[in-house]
Amino acid sequence: MSRPRPEPVQVIKQRRDAALAALVELVPYIGFLGITFERRGDELTSTMHFHDNLIGNPMLPAIYGGATAAFLEVTSVITLQWFHLWPQFESGDLDVETMAAGQMPRLPKTIDFTVDYLRSGLPRDSYARATVNRSGRRYASVHVAAWQDHKDKLFAQATGHFLMPQERPSEG
Repeated sequence: MSRPRPEPVQVIKQRRDAALAALVELVPYIGFLGITFERRGDELTSTMHFHDNLIGNPMLPAIYGGATAAFLEVTSVITLQWFHLWPQFESGDLDVETMAAGQMPRLPKTIDFTVDYLRSGLPRDSYARATVNRSGRRYASVHVAAWQDHKDKLFAQATGHFLMPQERPSEG
């Protein structure tokens, strides 16, 4: 008895990248803010690319706090959904083509989100990574940290609690 031949690495990478792109396209605000996501295995790093519309205080200049909070929350939600979908599309239970066609599971809903502004966000690209601290069927807790020039010098961090979408009962 022979085992099935494993998929080529490029095919796996393309499937994962297509799944991430479909997930990101669910939230139009991500494109408006100029946020992109980079995938390394199952870990995501988001980048909020700097543009002048992000400046809240032109005297400093500093990134608007609302843009920073939105960046952190979007990173949290996408990372949390990626965390939940990863096993499903790795096993083949969730088809990437149906995801790209709009048949996407619902996103988690924010219960509360607390942002700590540690220093001014400078007029340059910002990066963030979220960590899922707890994830259950109904509730999840996520911590996210943002930096600009050096990962150890955070300019903002946040903790969020999210209501996980419930599976829709199958119609029979």
